[in-house]
Amino acid sequence: MSGHLVVPPVFNTGETEHLGLAGSIPVHLRQVCVREDVGVAQSDPRRTVPRTDVLMAHPDLVAAVARHGAATVKTAVRSAQSRARSGEIAAGDVVAAAREALPTRSTTLRPLLNATGVVVHTNIGRAPLSDAAVDAVVAAAAYVDVEYDIATGARARRGRGTLEALRSAVPAAGDALVVNNGAAALVLATTALAAGQDVLVSRGEMVEIGDGFRLPDLVASTGARLREVGTTNRTRLSDYAAALGPDTGCILKVHPSNFRVDGFTSAASVRELATLGAPVVVDIGSGLLRPDPMLPDEPDATTALADGATVVTASGDKLLGGPQAGLVLGEAATVERLRRHPLARAVRVDKLTLAALEATLRGPAPPVADYLHVDLDRLRSRTERLAAATGGEVVPVEGRVGGGGAPGLPLPGWAVALPEDCAKRLRRGETAVVARVERGRCLVDLRCVPPERDADVERAVLAARDVDHPSGA
Repeated sequence: MSGHLVVPPVFNTGETEHLGLAGSIPVHLRQVCVREDVGVAQSDPRRTVPRTDVLMAHPDLVAAVARHGAATVKTAVRSAQSRARSGEIAAGDVVAAAREALPTRSTTLRPLLNATGVVVHTNIGRAPLSDAAVDAVVAAAAYVDVEYDIATGARARRGRGTLEALRSAVPAAGDALVVNNGAAALVLATTALAAGQDVLVSRGEMVEIGDGFRLPDLVASTGARLREVGTTNRTRLSDYAAALGPDTGCILKVHPSNFRVDGFTSAASVRELATLGAPVVVDIGSGLLRPDPMLPDEPDATTALADGATVVTASGDKLLGGPQAGLVLGEAATVERLRRHPLARAVRVDKLTLAALEATLRGPAPPVADYLHVDLDRLRSRTERLAAATGGEVVPVEGRVGGGGAPGLPLPGWAVALPEDCAKRLRRGETAVVARVERGRCLVDLRCVPPERDADVERAVLAARDVDHPSGA
């Protein structure tokens, strides 16, 4: 070669070739192009979204943590951050968006107004508590002497104030016991008195108590043997007497709630059953403690005990108007036997229930009593005002006791009739109102609505009707 430098062809690869810096091996350096819009990356709005720890330290969110807990608030914060990063909201609105995402209540249970005309409605919580009972629950939420004697500093009988109030309400009872619900009271009674033995029950009282739970299955779970006597429509004292034997643990008489058998019927009374010598357990179900002239066919604890029942069981959240609880009333020795049974610990009631039950027993009439004995003239006036304000029609209706109490007994009253599709919108409104749908109409019955909430119902109805009638007509 004559000393001429031969340069190999260079292709347009975006690379710069430098020769001789590494011997005879060409070194290729990639050329980095600087874009004129580099400032866009530096002003990316995602970079302006505050960090989670900074947001959690904001005074508004610190207060929210005290109410909802850190985990709930952090979830709301992260959701708001994600919205800001996507450009849906501005970075400066993250705190406000997080606040708005927080639940308005500390529970997913949603308050509602009962405009069905059914006083004890199981699906919406049965009996609403009185103000006195609510105050008692709040007080009992802290440390309380539920099982402690302040005077001696020693352990005391659990819920003694509540039990005293229950005995005072039913003087015919030698003693009382409270468990966590009515079914538990019945199970405890049959287990303590008849485990491994026979429980005599009329075929006409083999009831299903709701949600698929049936009396035969309930009693069988206690280890007792259920022995049916009589027929569906007629069971005589002689049927029980014929079945009675050395293996009989108790006789069970059950109030057939939720249904009624009419026509050619007969049943042995508690007074008659008490003559047979075996313990008689009477499940009155609804929790009526004394006779109520408005409910002439509804069994009550006082009458059952006076007629000779050994034990009476009932629910606390039905006609009594208290919290969910199982009431056991009866002969002192038998109630003590139930109290000392190991199962009693498994169905023991909590302090909040004890507090609410005592306040119900000692305090003013609970809402259930007010709704059952509502002033009909006043109810009609309230209904007429609501109809006039909302464009509805006042119609006569028949409410119900509900909760298995007084089956078939109508509660005459009035309601505001609206188009059927209003029922769905009322349920889903800002103030949830549960009305009744009947014969193609939405019926708003104010029987179980506190009078001070009538204005809320009116606003809810107007909002529901405005969907189709913007003028409010």
